[in-house]
Amino acid sequence: MRWFHTDTPWVWLNAGAVALCLLTLLGILLLISVQGLAHFWPKDLLQAQVTADSQSRRVIGAVIRHEQVPVRQLQEAGISLVTDQTEVQRTLIRNGNREFSDSDYFWVLESALSERHYPGHLAVFERARWGQLYGYLRGLSENGTLLHQGPDIDQEALWHEFEQRRQRTEALQQEIDRIESNMLGQINRTLEQLRLEQRRLELLGPLQAPQLEVLARKRTDLEQDYHLLQKRLTRLQQQVTRDHFHVEVADGRVLEFAVADVIRAYRPNDMSLVDRLEHFGIKLWEFLSDSPREGNTEGGVFPALFGTVLMVLLMSLLVTPFGVLAAVYLHEYAYQGRLTRLIRIAVNNLAGVPSIVYGIFGLGFFVYFLGGSIDALFFPEALPAPTFGTGGLLWASATLALLTLPVVIVATEEGLRTIPASLREGALALGATRAETLWRVVLPMASPAMMTGVILAIARAAGEVAPLMLVGVVKLVPQLPVDGHFPYLHLDQKFMHLGFHIYDVGFHSANTEAAQPLVYATALLLLLVILLLNLSAILMRNHLRARFRTLEPEL
Repeated sequence: MRWFHTDTPWVWLNAGAVALCLLTLLGILLLISVQGLAHFWPKDLLQAQVTADSQSRRVIGAVIRHEQVPVRQLQEAGISLVTDQTEVQRTLIRNGNREFSDSDYFWVLESALSERHYPGHLAVFERARWGQLYGYLRGLSENGTLLHQGPDIDQEALWHEFEQRRQRTEALQQEIDRIESNMLGQINRTLEQLRLEQRRLELLGPLQAPQLEVLARKRTDLEQDYHLLQKRLTRLQQQVTRDHFHVEVADGRVLEFAVADVIRAYRPNDMSLVDRLEHFGIKLWEFLSDSPREGNTEGGVFPALFGTVLMVLLMSLLVTPFGVLAAVYLHEYAYQGRLTRLIRIAVNNLAGVPSIVYGIFGLGFFVYFLGGSIDALFFPEALPAPTFGTGGLLWASATLALLTLPVVIVATEEGLRTIPASLREGALALGATRAETLWRVVLPMASPAMMTGVILAIARAAGEVAPLMLVGVVKLVPQLPVDGHFPYLHLDQKFMHLGFHIYDVGFHSANTEAAQPLVYATALLLLLVILLLNLSAILMRNHLRARFRTLEPEL
């Protein structure tokens, strides 16, 4: 009994609680990592016969997972089974070919599968539309002329020629994208600027007629360049649609598809371990560097990744000076009376306000009031179309800066309290002014505490979704808010966010099975982004702490 009156039980209890928390955290990370990264690994293609209701059909697909299901549950769903077991195993198969079936995923009982094998020539064709296509490559055609077709031709030679034609089409498609995005995009932006300039001159009055004529000539020249590029684009599109390939699908039909629709093609059953690792790296890089497609269930998340990091950096630039100035005033200059205590209580209470309330405030104050006023003063020629009077990167960053402001204020003020008064008095005794003491002694020593506040702000802001839905985040945006055109950083543009991408893919996708692995992968990426941002801030804080030898305690 004497052992219970010592500190030892509490030490073991606290250590056990910490260990349990760490194990739970590691388990969550492991689950997200396995479920997310498994999406990029090439799965073998199964060909089998499925027997149901005395009918048999051939299926081709990738086995996703197995699970045990109670027989009673299947019987309640209208599936008749003759078995003495209480549970049976069923398999989820992805059969692709979305345009020819009700769903590209289906469940099948293990007992209904027969004649299973994994042919080496079974291929996966990843397409820009309609998802993945599974089948056997049976032929090629050019401008409607059949070149090779039939099951007896050399499969390796056919596959090699298909890859050559696909690479040719990919090069042409890159040229088309360059013309559409860069050249035509630049002309469209210039035409829009000329239109706004013309509108501005018209608002100034009839004395601007000579300048209007100059703008009209520029507009005519640009429209001629636009038509020339359109003709070139039409020729390239005709060349892209030249090649087609023929695929035998699961039901035995041989169907024709355009090579231009194929992003990538591979034969997973014939891949070695090195090939699989290479494919895994390519798919992972595509996820990090490409734009989403197929309702965000295919492709990558680069716009969302870029938007998340950029928004957090802008938020940090906005919240740090205001939070530090507020903390310095409350601790160094404000009279420590009842009013100051009430302000501190209000700041602490603001940290507990639901984030959606900040989103509503940001929509009303930043977007409608400030943004509408900016449009009326500086962009009257664009009205009634809003420029800053709608959600965008600036207002989203400002809303999150307001949301995290109490965290920075409290952390900075706690750091200021740890600085001994003798240091201030010594600086003043040596002839420094109060401002010099604050700038050269107090703030450098309190800088690690400021960085602690920024770390906490980043950790909270990076994962917020609710306020961003009101002030600038969208499901899909065609352009990044940063480009090579003045002013380079477009704060008025809407953007994508990893948190909102998870919400949209997880809850708004019509194909939940296809969206599920992307939800895990995006969640893992968001955790890594937050970790990297926090590590960067922690390293900066440790550098400042070592440089100024601050006396603040570890926070």
